[in-house]
Amino acid sequence: MTPNPEPYVRPGDELSEFLRRFWQRQVATAERETPDFRHPALPLARIKKVMKSDPEVKVMIAADAPILFCKACEMFIAEMTARAFLVADSNKRRTLSRADIAKALSKSDQFDFLIDIVPRDEPFGTGPSARARAAAERERGKAEHKRERLVDEQYALPPGQNNHASNGHLAADGDDVDLEEDYAEGSGNVEAGLMLQDVS
Repeated sequence: MTPNPEPYVRPGDELSEFLRRFWQRQVATAERETPDFRHPALPLARIKKVMKSDPEVKVMIAADAPILFCKACEMFIAEMTARAFLVADSNKRRTLSRADIAKALSKSDQFDFLIDIVPRDEPFGTGPSARARAAAERERGKAEHKRERLVDEQYALPPGQNNHASNGHLAADGDDVDLEEDYAEGSGNVEAGLMLQDVS
């Protein structure tokens, strides 16, 4: 049984001091560590799947490559966790929250690639309401998309007709109709295909 390792970060640590100690420790551990190829900390099949997820990259993956990525993921997760702990500790809390991670990542430009995954504008304590707002926004987007699709289907022209609505003209089977003149003559009946109705 191995003794409990020294923690990566201590309450009250400064970020610069933590980073120096953290990376010294990571290098020292990597130099003396014998990797366990049979029992990795993360599932190698999942790592391979992520490596192959980019359709632009068509390569074979050597057996040792996922093991290297596994170790890199361990270091990445350890650093992010320790940075988030420093944020939580500065707020006199012992529980990490999503907001702590977001704030920790916002303090360094090296994590900019995560901005779509971990938005940085969410202040502490607004997690659930922010998630509710995001869910409502997604639902509004879905409803709008459905409404647009219904309108498109409702006013679709039969096959063989072109719908060129440019310069106030609707061309159908070669006939040009000036919508502005039709409306000005008092018919008041503008082509139904151009009048959108709210279907909600």
